[in-house]
Order: sequence, then structure tokens, then C-alpha cells
Amino acid sequence: MELGSSDGRALPRDILIVEDDPIIALDFEDRILGFEVTTVRTASNVALALDMIAARAPDFALLDVSLIRENSFAIAERLEALKIPYVFVTGYSADATIPAPFMGKARLPKPCPSAALQAALRRLTGDPHKR
Repeated sequence: MELGSSDGRALPRDILIVEDDPIIALDFEDRILGFEVTTVRTASNVALALDMIAARAPDFALLDVSLIRENSFAIAERLEALKIPYVFVTGYSADATIPAPFMGKARLPKPCPSAALQAALRRLTGDPHKR
């Protein structure tokens, strides 16, 4: 699929962003809302993200790999168990920061072009009502 192209798949309606840098989180939130996504929630750490997922599971999650003094792999494990699609976002060499069980998972660089972000949302999610 061409980046930024529409293939008929709807974007998710509820996206969880896990990002410890508030400026980057706000940038992602603004761009995702610009795609006409209904709800965007943000968490800056693992505990808050897991609480938010327990309270209301998102349709999709965007996970910063390296958070302050922790990483997002526990969140990815929970999302896997719930069959919720997600993408890792990292500003570092992915091979150095992502453990083997997650190496094949989708990831985006930081900074991330809007077209690549929107393409990932479309590619990794289908109709959220069919889950």
C-alpha cells in the first residue's frame, strides 16, 4: 500500500498514545485528530497506560519504546493479549532497543511523517467493530 493512500479501511476511533515527552505526545495527538479520529488518549508511563487499557481498551496504540526509566514492552504484551493492534515509535536504532519477541512488529521513526503515521493506522487496523 502506498503511504498516505486510502484503501477503504476505516481509521480506528480510539487511539492510545504512550509517550513520555509531552511535546511529542501533543504533536502525535494533534496529527491523529487531524485524521478525524474520534478519541485520542495519552499516557506518559507504563502504569498509567495499563490502567487506561483496563478501564477502556483502545482500538489502536502508539507506543514510544523508551520511556523514562522504563520501556513499553509490558504494554505491548497486554495489547497482544487483547488482540489490539499497535505500532512502536522510536528515535533510536530499532535493532538495539527492541527485544527479539517484538522485532517483527510495526514501528515508525521519530520524527514520523504524517503520511507514514496515517498509513500505519490504516494498515494495522480494520473495522474495529469486527474484533
